[in-house]
Amino acid sequence: MQNKSLVSITDYNRDDYLEILEHAAEFEKNPTHNLLSGKIVATLFFEPSTRTRLSFETAVHRLGGNVIGFEDAGCSSVSKGETLKDTIKMVNHYVDLIVLRHPLEGSARYASEISSVPVINAGDGSNQHPSQTLLDLYSIKKTQGTLENLKIFMIGDLKYGRTVHSLLMAMLHFNPTFYFIAPDALKMPAEYKMNLNAHGIRFFEHSDFMDVIHEADIIYMTRVQKERFSDPIEYEKNRSAYVLKNSMLDNTKPTMRVLHPLPRVNEIDVDVDNNPKAYYFTQALNGVFVRQAIIAKVMGIF
Repeated sequence: MQNKSLVSITDYNRDDYLEILEHAAEFEKNPTHNLLSGKIVATLFFEPSTRTRLSFETAVHRLGGNVIGFEDAGCSSVSKGETLKDTIKMVNHYVDLIVLRHPLEGSARYASEISSVPVINAGDGSNQHPSQTLLDLYSIKKTQGTLENLKIFMIGDLKYGRTVHSLLMAMLHFNPTFYFIAPDALKMPAEYKMNLNAHGIRFFEHSDFMDVIHEADIIYMTRVQKERFSDPIEYEKNRSAYVLKNSMLDNTKPTMRVLHPLPRVNEIDVDVDNNPKAYYFTQALNGVFVRQAIIAKVMGIF
């Protein structure tokens, strides 16, 4: 996988995941290096982002590199009608690596095929978000001591949630049991469930999860994404379908942890924040170390 783009979590295999996690742990112990000295990374964000963009840029700076790019496509030549192809073909002359977020599914794959430098997918529509998945794996392994044989609850927007789609695909290698909890309009797409069946991975679907919450090793909450809805009435119907409250965690395992890719809206009550089982802010911090490891691997440093 050296000097290759990371577009989908399936571009890596089980050994690649574990290698990334091992190097992320090393970066957590000692984050500052000069591995990217003289290198320039472009962060091209056609969609709003806080954690992903800032953690990638922090990772580059921690590795001794430099960053160019934009956080608002409206401030680039895209606002003048420039195509994604032309943007990539132009930017790849200036940099050694492109980190791309774009609202269209498949955009990152397309960019990787026309770019002369590696591309890291920082989210393409409701499709994939591989760097988030790797930091999720890192967070799960840190809190549970293993990735094997865990019971993972995915709650909220499972239809459009690219983070749950990518995490599901990665966890196929570690024999999990999934519990899917979502409104009817936001259920896990059939193709992902067919893939689980093909791999012999157990999953259950629930409309209410309180009777099984004691089984959870990981609760992975997701935001109902307003930007994915064309009908605002449909969004309002689903936005508060599941709200996690502190009292709901009383009968969960002591080792259980709550993850969330963030940002949250109202799906995790603020009273959960001080519970030791809440891990989502540390999960965001883990993103810096994992993205350092991803960049180093994609650039062929490891």
